[in-house]
Amino acid sequence: MATTAFPVNQELTAISMAYRNPAHTLIADEVLVRVPTAKKFVWTKYDLAQGYTVPNTHVGRKSEPTQVDFSGVPVNDEVQDWGLDDVIPNDEIEAWNTMPKPERGGPINPLHASTMFLEGLVQLDREIRVANTVFNLNTYGTSNKQTLSGTSQWSDFATSNPLDAILTALDIPVFRPNVAVLGQQTATKLRQHPAIVQAVKGSAQTRGYVGLPELADVLGLKKILIGAAFVNNARKGQAANMSRAWGKGAAFLCVDEMAAQTGQPTFGWTAQFGTKVAGDMPEPKKGLRGSTLVRNGESVKEVISAADLGYYFANAVA
Repeated sequence: MATTAFPVNQELTAISMAYRNPAHTLIADEVLVRVPTAKKFVWTKYDLAQGYTVPNTHVGRKSEPTQVDFSGVPVNDEVQDWGLDDVIPNDEIEAWNTMPKPERGGPINPLHASTMFLEGLVQLDREIRVANTVFNLNTYGTSNKQTLSGTSQWSDFATSNPLDAILTALDIPVFRPNVAVLGQQTATKLRQHPAIVQAVKGSAQTRGYVGLPELADVLGLKKILIGAAFVNNARKGQAANMSRAWGKGAAFLCVDEMAAQTGQPTFGWTAQFGTKVAGDMPEPKKGLRGSTLVRNGESVKEVISAADLGYYFANAVA
């Protein structure tokens, strides 16, 4: 007997947790890594100056050492629930159950198909939330951002110098960023830019294309993430209007997967309560022979804990 109002089907849960869009498409989990928390949680924000303001450490022969005091601001927070439902008529499920199955391939179980589609949409929504936060001028301090325009944009191969701009920006945060987050259009232009190609190849060249490991190496970065996901901006029923979830920006962040749990600074992270939810339950009022409701979702909250450990170029390319 189920002990909760919404029983979780273990088979569907396994599919939901295993299902992922291609790594080059959805990058939210690598930008703001997941950290297990309670539904309501508290994290502490410390002032930047505390770790860099040095008091008098000299101690006289009979004097006491200088006493210092550290204080942090507790931030009370709570994860939010994100999920979707799909209703499948029992006629369709029964039709699949009774049809002959080939040894390989064949039609997928409608419950499984629904779970995968729902998971994809829930994760795409998360991708959009993270992109809209990381590629947002309001997230960063005044000295940790700039908006490019005209000849300064990296799509202007003749005049702009992205190598100089990026290396200068990387020296600004007190913790040097180790991860670049690029929109797909930005990545394409940056990897073709003569200044980057020449730095990687070590010779004067006006054309070329560099690999991501080469680009990361020349910039001194651990990882380069490219946001390639598409989202349809049209209303339901209208012709699709596709655009990238990540725009034409470039963010350089200090990302530490263990920092949020060990008291070390990191640009941001994601609080996650429990595991992803995927399951089904009867929906007897829908359809002549009833239906089955499939649900997929998760409880998370994206947190920007140290925005001064990032640098953002808006409108990096035209």
